[in-house]
Amino acid sequence: MVRCLLLVLGLLLLGCSSRTADAPTVEFDPALHDELLQMMEDDQASRTGGELVGSDQERTNRLKEIIAEHGWPTWDLVGEDGEEAAWVIAQHSDLDPEFQAEALELLREAVADDQASPGNLAYLEDRVRAGRGEPQLYGTQTGCTRNGKPAMPDLEDPDGLDERREQAGLPPYERYLRQMTRICKQG
Repeated sequence: MVRCLLLVLGLLLLGCSSRTADAPTVEFDPALHDELLQMMEDDQASRTGGELVGSDQERTNRLKEIIAEHGWPTWDLVGEDGEEAAWVIAQHSDLDPEFQAEALELLREAVADDQASPGNLAYLEDRVRAGRGEPQLYGTQTGCTRNGKPAMPDLEDPDGLDERREQAGLPPYERYLRQMTRICKQG
């Protein structure tokens, strides 16, 4: 206990992070960062009427290769925007639910290590659950009904919804529903 307190005190005095001395140092990989951002740009273009470049499955396969080599693309490895890009690809890997579930577990570990976004974890958790037909924890996977309103997802523990959303850094569910209502009305 004293050794841990001294280590923490020493790290604070040195202005270092709270990671243990045993934690591996990961260097930023600019080429991987740029590749992930390009993959996300291609993903989004195919969803917003832009030029179709590659397929979800091709991006899923490439993300599998990246994860096999590096593990989850963390903030240290690819920056916050690179981690976000990896999450977008995993989020849209619906054709490979087994990989999506594996990515969820790796993302969970990265969040626990303060190396990925808790909000991204919440979205992927709900995506995997929705794909399995299970109730969502955060209510993030919502479509639009024919009358231009958000479809209400099946939720696990609705009373704890806003507390879970807050812990993940997500806005309250009512604010999310207002945003979805505007999106659904557009069309």
